[in-house]
Amino acid sequence: MNRSVPENRDLFAIADLAREFGISTRAIRFYEAKGLLSPERVGATRVFRRRDRARLILILRGKRLGFSLRDISDYLSLYDANRSQQAQLLTAKIDERLVSLEAQLQDLQTTIAELKEIRKLAGERKAG
Repeated sequence: MNRSVPENRDLFAIADLAREFGISTRAIRFYEAKGLLSPERVGATRVFRRRDRARLILILRGKRLGFSLRDISDYLSLYDANRSQQAQLLTAKIDERLVSLEAQLQDLQTTIAELKEIRKLAGERKAG
């Protein structure tokens, strides 16, 4: 992500955001269609404000951390609401994600141990 955008800038074109975050304009339109972004329109042109840019940062961070679009949408719906509710929802979603990732990690560790054991046995057969 290339975030060299002047902080005093108020308006962004879709191509500006796509270039800044290294995503396609199609991805941004998809987030708009899902109701996660709501740019203004000047004719057929989408005009994004700082708020939309901030929301896009949260969307991309949420995706990178493995949250579903539904989870991200729930979080963003509280974006302008009660900060306490937003923090509470975020904490709950993080806890759910951590439990899921820890289970996946355990499964991966088991699989790795089994593969190492099989490789050891295969090596012994090959040598013997």
